[in-house]
Amino acid sequence: MTIKTFKGRPILVGNVEGDAMVSTVGFNTCAVYIDVMTKNADSGICMDHGNDDLYKKNLTDTIVCLPSTIGSTSAACLYVSVAEKNIAPKAMLFANHIDTLAATGLLMADNWLNKRTVTIDQLGDEFLQTVKTGNKVVVHEDGTVEVHCH
Repeated sequence: MTIKTFKGRPILVGNVEGDAMVSTVGFNTCAVYIDVMTKNADSGICMDHGNDDLYKKNLTDTIVCLPSTIGSTSAACLYVSVAEKNIAPKAMLFANHIDTLAATGLLMADNWLNKRTVTIDQLGDEFLQTVKTGNKVVVHEDGTVEVHCH
């Protein structure tokens, strides 16, 4: 087993570890959590039909690794709802800059509900090329991310 280390910019700091759930394309926040909006569901199942990497996979308590998110103005509120229902990922790790909608929602959940999703951005393209779904990922509060490759 090889451990590769990456350094990003900590947005919401913390030390967590878990299994990676990787998307090679940005996910559509509204599509991912559509069940939360439409059915008041308590499921972290991704419903983004346009994202083959995550579709029908449970994101709860995983380390979501992605380039960025895509969403509408309601996306920030969805992050709050997901945190409130305890179906949020442990961490969101962005290869690129975090977008304002994801940042706003994750910060609101942290500040209003005291429910933190550890968030790191600017990890780079090599990070996303290295990490695979199922890899163990260790996130440190200084923005260091370790990927345990098989």
